[in-house]
Amino acid sequence: MGARRRFRKGREGLERWLEAEREQLFLWLPVMLGVGVAAWFILPDVTRWTGFIAAAGAVALGAIAMSGNGRTARVVAVAAVAVGAGCALIWWRADSVAAPVLARPVMVMLQGQVERVERLPARDMVRITLDLDRADLPPRVRVNLAQGDVPAGLARGALIRLSARLMPPPPPSVPGAYDFARVAWFAKLGATGKGFAPIEVIRPGAAPGADLRARLSAHIQAQIPGSAGGIASALATGDRGAIADADSEAMQRSGLAHLLSVSGLHVTAVTAAAMLLVLRLLSLSPALALRWRLPLVAAGAGALAAIGYTLLTGADVPTVRSCVASLLVLLALSVGREALTLRLVAAGALVVLLLWPESLAGPSFQLSFAAVTVIVALHESPRVRRWFSRREEGWAKRLGRAMGSLLLTGVAVELALMPIGMYHFHKQGLYGALANIVAIPLTTFVTMPLEALALLLDLAGLGAPFWWLTAKSLQFLLWLAHLAASAPGAVASLPAMPDGAFALMLAGGLWIALWRTRLRWGGGLPLAAGAVWALLTPPPDLLVTGDGRHLAIRTADGGMALLRDRAGDYTRSMLGENSGADDELAALSEAPDARCSPDLCVIEHRSGRRVWRVTATRSGYLVPWREMMQLCASSDIVVSERRLPAGCSPRWLRLDRAGLARTGGVAIHFASGRVATVRRGSSHPWIDSLRVQPSFAPPKER
Repeated sequence: MGARRRFRKGREGLERWLEAEREQLFLWLPVMLGVGVAAWFILPDVTRWTGFIAAAGAVALGAIAMSGNGRTARVVAVAAVAVGAGCALIWWRADSVAAPVLARPVMVMLQGQVERVERLPARDMVRITLDLDRADLPPRVRVNLAQGDVPAGLARGALIRLSARLMPPPPPSVPGAYDFARVAWFAKLGATGKGFAPIEVIRPGAAPGADLRARLSAHIQAQIPGSAGGIASALATGDRGAIADADSEAMQRSGLAHLLSVSGLHVTAVTAAAMLLVLRLLSLSPALALRWRLPLVAAGAGALAAIGYTLLTGADVPTVRSCVASLLVLLALSVGREALTLRLVAAGALVVLLLWPESLAGPSFQLSFAAVTVIVALHESPRVRRWFSRREEGWAKRLGRAMGSLLLTGVAVELALMPIGMYHFHKQGLYGALANIVAIPLTTFVTMPLEALALLLDLAGLGAPFWWLTAKSLQFLLWLAHLAASAPGAVASLPAMPDGAFALMLAGGLWIALWRTRLRWGGGLPLAAGAVWALLTPPPDLLVTGDGRHLAIRTADGGMALLRDRAGDYTRSMLGENSGADDELAALSEAPDARCSPDLCVIEHRSGRRVWRVTATRSGYLVPWREMMQLCASSDIVVSERRLPAGCSPRWLRLDRAGLARTGGVAIHFASGRVATVRRGSSHPWIDSLRVQPSFAPPKER
């Protein structure tokens, strides 16, 4: 009887709590849909996806059968249906975009129609996407061209012929690195590569100047040179190709990189400006003010501006997502509802997940919706509203209250975005909240209006003074970014974060943000547990890329050293970030605990009481067979980009071409003996896909 009574009291307490939170229950619908999407990415194969959907359906049916017992059963049923629907939705989406993928690198002659042209002047490069009509090649490929090789007439719709070296979209180089193969799958890209001159234009594309976006970007960059012009064109058209790598890195390290991506801030600014302009102009006429509902007309103008701006900037998923959210806000205003609430944020997230469920796995979706959710949840709090509500007071107090609100919002957003930044990028700027206090108002209320005014006055040839002012504001923004990025302790770095730690922090943060009663603070427990787990996760001692060509190993001073002295910037950055070492990586040949020749290195790594011996080849030249066998027998791990002889038997691991083809990149912790691999038996479509390969043919004479 005691147990039954306690169960009944617990159920009644749960019912009372759900009744008190009934207005918040809708907010969890996109969360549950996202849980199903995430489960599909985590679970490895069709059997488990099917089992997961079936289990969700069984839970839903069981809850429906018990629905007469109150709200709890109905909530569980809806949540289970949403979770199962999310898994099924992303599965269907992945199958619907299926296209053949190139099997291995190849040098080939291409003939195809240009679908997209992206000019990257900061890299002296043009990136084109081609539609091909060949059974032995993927139907859609992306090729980089040197700026000097681009012929006249290369525009969208052109039919061109060129030679190119293509390769399959690469998987993560090491565990925790960027998975371009997954991104390329949903973008229907079957290969990427580099094109070579001569490039023959068989049929020209759109007439010069027909591409409004490209023409506008070129005009802006002609008015403002350098990275400042690149940022200006990014604000207007979403084209970031003219921003130098050093300036882009400074924006990332300072927490200002979100200003370079056309998203909620930019769409909101354009929408609000259009609404204000239309409302002010129409209100000048008393007849119109008396006969028309001017706020509704202004909302319509704002909607048209948001849609036009989205199309102008390329209609990328983040921009479309922001446009959808803006349209929902305008709809709420039109029907007399509060402009921005968590319900509207949840509705926007639901629309995006239904259209592009794969976006859940990317940092753009997570960062943007996390930021908006935190801002709205914070300012919906009655206590925060009391602190920062307008009141009769002097201008000094009013300014201080506004600055306090901005600072509190900035700190809250930075704290919310820090786990996401750490999970995806393995580093996070610590001064982002302070930098954004200046950068966001500067961009929204100074730079963008000045740029819009300059573009408008250019129609009459009068925009030069406003371009000068725009350039000065952008140069100040870059100065601020470099200042925040170079300050002592500006960036916190962590090695690859465990998925479980990230999931705990997300669950805890959502629990705190979406509920309203005191039980919300229970989310602090998983949030803290996830943070502690992430902070206590030891960095790997050895990272080996999937091709076996590059290796980074921890040295006696705690830093990381690279096997090859001439590793590229991308490889250095990727290995440094995933090892938790933000500093410049050293050369292994200069490490005191390594012996290197031009052809191989032997490294001794001390972990606790044991010394681990690692041998790695550095060139394509073969080491004498007897010497190689002795090295293998005396080493714990042997790494090579080529296939090692069958007699090479190290004491622990042989990571050669054949072994790494099965495992992908590898991360090793010597103290625990843990080995993490990129390939873990998954059969997701970008891993287990239809492969195509052209047959070899000698090049024809031109």
